[in-house]
Amino acid sequence: MQCYRFFVLTILILGCGVLSALPQDPWAEAERIVAAIRIPEFPDREFSIIDFGAQPGGEIDCLPALREAIFQCNQVGGGRVLIPPGRWLIKGPIHLKSNINLHMEDGAHLLFSKDTHDFLPVVLTRWEGTDCYNYSPYIYAFQATNIAITGKGILDGQAKEGFATWKPRQKPDQLLLRQMGNDGFPVQRRIFGKGHFLRPPMIQFYGCSNILLEDFKLVDSPFWCIHPVFSNHVTIRGVEVYSYNLNNDGVDPDSSTNVLIEDCLFNTGDDAVAIKAGRDQDGWRAGQPSENIIVRNCEMPKVHNGLAIGSEMSGGVRNVFFENCRIGEARYCLFFKANLDRGGFVEHVRVRDIEVGKSTVAFISFTTDYHSWRRNHYPPTFRDYLIENVTCGVAEQYGIYAVGKAGAPISQIRMKNVNIDQARIPQLISVVDDFVFENVSINGKPAQPEPVPPEMVGELKQF
Repeated sequence: MQCYRFFVLTILILGCGVLSALPQDPWAEAERIVAAIRIPEFPDREFSIIDFGAQPGGEIDCLPALREAIFQCNQVGGGRVLIPPGRWLIKGPIHLKSNINLHMEDGAHLLFSKDTHDFLPVVLTRWEGTDCYNYSPYIYAFQATNIAITGKGILDGQAKEGFATWKPRQKPDQLLLRQMGNDGFPVQRRIFGKGHFLRPPMIQFYGCSNILLEDFKLVDSPFWCIHPVFSNHVTIRGVEVYSYNLNNDGVDPDSSTNVLIEDCLFNTGDDAVAIKAGRDQDGWRAGQPSENIIVRNCEMPKVHNGLAIGSEMSGGVRNVFFENCRIGEARYCLFFKANLDRGGFVEHVRVRDIEVGKSTVAFISFTTDYHSWRRNHYPPTFRDYLIENVTCGVAEQYGIYAVGKAGAPISQIRMKNVNIDQARIPQLISVVDDFVFENVSINGKPAQPEPVPPEMVGELKQF
């Protein structure tokens, strides 16, 4: 009996620990996380691609020279692979190795091939939360440590005339891959290369650690722009993203931990930042959450959506901090999305000091029924959010949209010092628990939560 009581007490203590993992001052915890993130360091060696035969001008393939520079640098223990000023044609993917800093000097412009066949053979990747073998990302690293892309150069995907044209043809492969994930089909047999139409991301680090992306400009990505997967200690700083193709998320930390995104600029065709953790069965199988993620001091002049979590979040997301960001215009500005296929959780989220000009759908949105595929009824859990000191000029549809589903309530939400100057529909709130407003103003009037019964949501929805 004593052992049983000890067991029960232990479970209760652990359970309480999960629900109150953040201290009273969560922003002090954010600073602790930032201080603990490891930045890669590199030996003082330099390998210029010119020394390996690369020629500027944008007409001669420089990939063989670049690959040889990376190989030689890695062989002697690492250093800096230098891209001098000029236009450099890259006919295929760059595969980084450990201890390599790919450094682009000011004026360097890498032009990736428009020919999709150049990005074969396939590599192990994660596509919209499901593992498979697919066309290589333009810059890719697998299980590497101490890697970086730095400098004032430009990474130009030129995807508008290549992979981006595949979007209308991807649906059969998208559904096939999702079914493979649903059925537990062996990953090594999920091969999507020639004859298939799943676009690769532009930059992906798979199972890597100690990553630095700093100061460069990224344009015209084929799919998601920057995608760390199963990675740890990631710093993305001072990067500018200008990419307007469909599904051009700016940064997607995916089942990754200890991530800092700061001082970046995003103009994107989809979410500026979207935190992921795998889709459905693949996310549960891996069981690796995204956690300890800080996004701060970023500009988002015009994006499809602003700061998001989901919808692929089945491995769980926790300890997320969005701070001091400005969004000019977006459909959804603060967007927390999942569906009844996902399971998983999103918890311990802190948001403060966010300024928004205009949202065309919803300023703050929570939904647990976002684009459900099979409706398998594995409800996700959203809990423990603090959103404070945020403002919005115009919300063309909803000011605050928070709609849970039966079995998937949205709980423990605190909104403090929130002001929305104009909102066509101030709020639509349903199936929520412990939802609190403190000094919230909408359309110039003080506001409190006004939940409506689930059966009324369909009548009130305007989009």
